[in-house]
Amino acid sequence: MTVKAKKHLGQHFLKDENIAKKIANSLSFKGYNHVLEIGPGMGVLTKYLLEKDTTTHVIEIDSESVDYLKVNYLNLANRIIEKDFLKYDLKEVFKDESFAIIGNYPYNISSQIVFKTLEMRDQIPEFSGMFQKEVAQRICEKEGSKTYGILSVLTQAFYDATYLFTVPPTVFNPPPKVDSGVLLLKRKEDYSLPCDEKLFFKVVKQAFQQRRKTLRNSLKTFDLSDNLKANVIFGQRPEQLSVENFINLTQLIQEDA
Repeated sequence: MTVKAKKHLGQHFLKDENIAKKIANSLSFKGYNHVLEIGPGMGVLTKYLLEKDTTTHVIEIDSESVDYLKVNYLNLANRIIEKDFLKYDLKEVFKDESFAIIGNYPYNISSQIVFKTLEMRDQIPEFSGMFQKEVAQRICEKEGSKTYGILSVLTQAFYDATYLFTVPPTVFNPPPKVDSGVLLLKRKEDYSLPCDEKLFFKVVKQAFQQRRKTLRNSLKTFDLSDNLKANVIFGQRPEQLSVENFINLTQLIQEDA
């Protein structure tokens, strides 16, 4: 029995065992007892996770894949969550416990997976997996690059992001049209921000929505004082600001309110 890849689910099944093993080994498996794999498909990555000392859970929306896993991975059967990761409340499984996330992520929802991880950052000390290469690079990118953006700043505010390696289309069935990239996110020791976190998210998103404009223009909706707008930081464009700069910017806006 094999599972047919479904285009509407963005499925591309990894068939290279060495790459699957490398992805599984990218996590440290320290500081938590549970790992959640998103979109396991036929379990090419799952089998290596099951060798680890942590407890492996998988979340899979495709019923055909779920049936395959139940037949071929009997020791996993009661830890298969047949739900949509983006809509499911993970506290039903993990309560307030910490867990890592890993997977060969469907490209069409990969950014949303990262955003949900950021929302649950208190419980997720590590995150690893495969994305479309340019998305993985964007998440890990530093200021000064054209690809540096919302995802880069918000992720790196809370996690150290490392681009690990590139994966060619030939190791998938069916092969995607682009290269893939594997990254690792390790939560910072101190991941609380010295500013209003909701405001920080709002400032970053607003700034990059008009990334070609200076912050003086893109942040007009914040109704800033003329005195604040005279600050040199407002003459810059968002891709010029580091994560630290965005934190400082948020503090300035807070104080101006």
